[in-house]
Amino acid sequence: MIIAAAYLNRAYSHIYGALGAADLKPANGQETYLIGEANLIDGVNPINNMATTSLIYVALGDSLTAGAGTARYQEILPYLLAEEFAAGDETIVLKNHSVSGAETADVIANLLSTAVDDNPDIVTLLIGVNDIHNKVSAVKFAENYEEILSRLQQGTKAKIYVINLPFIGSDKLMLPPYQALFDERTREFNEIIKDLAVKYSIKYIDLYSPTVDLFKRSGDHYSKDLFHPSALGYKVWADIIYDRINQ
Repeated sequence: MIIAAAYLNRAYSHIYGALGAADLKPANGQETYLIGEANLIDGVNPINNMATTSLIYVALGDSLTAGAGTARYQEILPYLLAEEFAAGDETIVLKNHSVSGAETADVIANLLSTAVDDNPDIVTLLIGVNDIHNKVSAVKFAENYEEILSRLQQGTKAKIYVINLPFIGSDKLMLPPYQALFDERTREFNEIIKDLAVKYSIKYIDLYSPTVDLFKRSGDHYSKDLFHPSALGYKVWADIIYDRINQ
């Protein structure tokens, strides 16, 4: 019993020790970018005086939206999606409202009002991984997530896409039984997200199912902390998300 308890403690400590040792550079987050139409430099002042044809895309989330694990802003998930949105000769103003370590409660307290005030045309929401790891109850997560959806729907005319929680944490980072435990909680929280998406008639994007097997293993899709994706990993996600948006 003592040996088992010692192992569980060390295996759990291993996760956060490895994350700290990787010392990833803080992801930017809270940034604005202009994508498409050669950045509309001729005739339009980028960002400050947006073209009337510009679509405003707001991305809400945590480090996975801010882009932890990448070296360049062009590699972060929302930027990759914005490039896809702009592929049809649209001009996209991306407002990335994300903070590393954010939970659903932090989105409500610190990011949501600004996102609504941006009057977006498109919103993506990817939040909840930190709720899982910080042991937020499923009941509280559901309450917070519903408040986010309700306020976005009531306060904007945006097309809202909720992205379910991908499994992250390779087998070299999450030793048994923690990979299985975090996977179970991820699936539990994803059921909550799916039910709320149905309740609010919002497009639900399943990122978990097509990536769980890949992201349970280490590889080039991970950054050096074996938790946050690499540029390749975010590209995998972006392709899946955009494909499902258009289904």
